[in-house]
Formats: sequence, structure tokens, C-alpha cells
Amino acid sequence: MILSIFETSILNLKNKYSQLIKSEAKRLGFTSCGIAKADFLEEEAPRLEQWLKNSYHGEMGYMANHFDKRLDPRLLVDGAKSVISLTYNYYPENQQKSDSYKLAKYAYGEDYHFVIKSKLKDLYRFIQKEIGEIDGRVFVDSAPVMERAWAEKSGLGWNGKHSLLIQKEAGSFFFLSELIVDLDLEYDHPFKTDHCGTCTKCIDACPTDAILPNSTIDGSKCISYFTIELKNEIPNSVKGNFEDWMFGCDICQDVCPWNRFSKPHNEPLFNPPSKLLEMSKRDWEEITDDVFKKVFKKSAVKRTKYNGLQRNIQFLKN
Repeated sequence: MILSIFETSILNLKNKYSQLIKSEAKRLGFTSCGIAKADFLEEEAPRLEQWLKNSYHGEMGYMANHFDKRLDPRLLVDGAKSVISLTYNYYPENQQKSDSYKLAKYAYGEDYHFVIKSKLKDLYRFIQKEIGEIDGRVFVDSAPVMERAWAEKSGLGWNGKHSLLIQKEAGSFFFLSELIVDLDLEYDHPFKTDHCGTCTKCIDACPTDAILPNSTIDGSKCISYFTIELKNEIPNSVKGNFEDWMFGCDICQDVCPWNRFSKPHNEPLFNPPSKLLEMSKRDWEEITDDVFKKVFKKSAVKRTKYNGLQRNIQFLKN
């Protein structure tokens, strides 16, 4: 099939715009950027429905809301044509003492929602300045967007057995975010190869059996769910299984062979507050509300609040 001069011109323009966006994303600090056509997620629909029916979302009632919007980005942005998926590295150069209560690495520094949303808005403004009046919205883990599905469709990596996106050259310690726009762009090829193979390290290492053999996560059993999402008392049935994780959990990522390729991030805002990494169990047990507010003033740890963190520490301690 021979393309007309007009069709060739359109394709060249799409390519130009796509490369322009990817280049600016890299300048802003994003580690990778991929683009997919905004369409209905047909394959994900039955999986999401079954996941909810199995009550794997636990008390996270919001996961059952906006079912249609989760599957169709065109319901989030009128006339949406493209989903731009981006990754941002958060792997720290230094980590907590091994004999302390533990925070998930993503929570060491400032709240990623604000840090990355600011950069996404910069990217959006760049697109509008360089390309024209484009309508769109930015998303950072705070709206009904199936980010891992879109990242996979954008060619950024594959979903591992622990359900997180993995990249051969970078592992999985990175944030995902999206910019949905009403602009036709050149689309990347979906990532089709699962490089986890027969490895079951993440499944075997999960102390609460939250990772199921069929690459599904029972969110209601995840340590992150218990220490962040659950507002009631943590059930005694999981006592002794948290391995000192007081906010979130990195076990499945720490044991993943692909994370040997993780490299320290270059984002100053993700660096931990002074002395946080050196805090002992006793330091955490004696932390006051005032100190909590000071240390975690701009942190994602604020989600669990002081009382929530105290609940988690007492659960680990007793």
C-alpha cells in the first residue's frame, strides 16, 4: 500500500510530536516514556471484575468505584487520543539500618504525588506551547487509571508476578504516571514478553501470601494494605509476619533478580530527611506527634497519620 503525500505528512508530524514529548520528558528527569492509543482496555476488563468479586481490594472501597473510567481513558478526557506513560526512578543510594522498623523506599523523601505531578504539568505546558492548544489531564496514582496496563501497552516493560512493572535495564523501583491528551501521536509497540519465566522469588518471599500463583495480588493480604490502607486494627492472624515493615513493604521487589540493575535516583526531593535512615527501633517507638509532623511534613507517610504509624509500631513491637 502506497501512502499519499498527505498521509506521509501526518505520520511524520506524529513522529515529530512524539519525539519532542519524549525528549522533554527525559530533560525533566523521567527515566522512560511510552505512548499508547487511548482505547478501551478490553483484556483488563474481566480481570478487574473478577479481582473485585474476589474482594482482593479489602476495605479499599474506592477500587470498586468508576469501573468504566478505569477501563476507558476517553471517559476521563473528552476526545482522548493518546495515553503518555512515564517512569521516574526512586531507588535510593542509601537505605535504613537493617535492625530498624522499615519504611518502603518510595516514602524516604517528599511525597511523589506532588513531585511528579509538578513535572507532569511542566510537560503538559511544554506540549501546549510547542504543539498547540491540547486538552488533557495528568495522573499520578490518584485517579481511576490502570497505570501498569497502560505502561505495558506503551512498551515500557512487563507486569511481574508481583504485579509491578519491570524493566530489564532498571528493575521496578520507579513511579508510574500518565498524561492523557486529545492529540494523535505515534504509538509504541506493546511489551509482549514476560521475562519472569519460571522465577517465583517474589511469591515465595511474601510473608503474608499476598502474591498468588496466577500473578494476581490479594491486596487484602498485602503488608502495604495493612500498614497504610487499613484504618481498623490489624488482625492478629498476621501477627509476626511483617518482618518489621511499619509503612509499606519492599520484600517482593528486594528479592526480584531484575532489581540488581536498579541504579540510585538523581532526584534531590526523594532524598530522606537528615538522620531518618539511622533511626533505631527505640527512636521510632519514642517518636512524638510534633517530630512526626516535622520529619514527614511533605512525605507520603502522612497518609497513615501519627496514630496510624503508632498502631503499626505497636503491632510489630508487641
